[in-house]
Amino acid sequence: MRYGEGDRESENVEDRRGDPGGGIQRGGFPGIPLGRGGLSITSILIIGAICLMLGINPLELLSGSEGMPNMPRIDPGQTRRSVEDIPGLPGQKRVPPQNDEMSRFVRRVLADTEDIWGRVFQAAGKRYQPPTLVIFSNATRTACGTGVSAMGPFYCPLDQKVYIDLQFYDELKRRFNAPGDFAQAYVIAHEIGHHIQKLLGVADKVQALKERSGDQARANALQVRMELQADCLAGVWAGLNDQLKKRLQPGDVEEGLNAAAAIGDDTLQRRTQGRVVPESFTHGSSAQRVKWFKKGLESGQMSACDTFGASEP
Repeated sequence: MRYGEGDRESENVEDRRGDPGGGIQRGGFPGIPLGRGGLSITSILIIGAICLMLGINPLELLSGSEGMPNMPRIDPGQTRRSVEDIPGLPGQKRVPPQNDEMSRFVRRVLADTEDIWGRVFQAAGKRYQPPTLVIFSNATRTACGTGVSAMGPFYCPLDQKVYIDLQFYDELKRRFNAPGDFAQAYVIAHEIGHHIQKLLGVADKVQALKERSGDQARANALQVRMELQADCLAGVWAGLNDQLKKRLQPGDVEEGLNAAAAIGDDTLQRRTQGRVVPESFTHGSSAQRVKWFKKGLESGQMSACDTFGASEP
């Protein structure tokens, strides 16, 4: 991606690296394979004991689907809380925002999402409310519960913040074989897609439908369409961003498509358990994720992202 010293960096970034968040190591606990073939009873007890000492719900670590960790669970009926009500945030001793290369890249990508979605919303007669992006290490408190690095990047609709441990990008490169700066930008754009869904009321409607469904397979199917729509919105942003700012370089689109394919549910399940269970999908297959990202990228239109109205996702 083309960025230079003169490009704007978003101020809507909260750098919590260095905050006390618990001694959880990247990718789980040392010597304990999370989501890679199962856990022994002893391992589960160890995880439970450590989590209790850290004030973390062990289920938030163990509820990932086939090696793809879930975001913190939202209790039905839970309302948005102010930051003053979230333990571990106000009054904490924090390090100043760091100006390392990766955090500057993240701030520039976030600034581009603010510029593009601001224009899209303005054209529709609406005002875009940008989210805050939180950079953290190991673990942090969110309005949706405790967030840990093993979950990967996620969006919390209750505080309207995107959370990311930048070490995830190393895993994206090494474990998922999806390197490149545009692959990294795609990850952020996907989470911003969830913020767009929140602002448009889609997220709340889907959450209500999932709670009323009474069937896990049906709830998973709804979540898949939700995730695929976020992929499509990420594609819309990438296409419009290039039209307005000429950000894309040769190979960037391929990086994005590769990243979308690398984290498809079928690919992850095949790697972690040797078989694919479609009814347990929560993000969509590799082919689906590539399809919807391309649809958004090539159309540049939000109307192309109606995953819920499509006969087949």
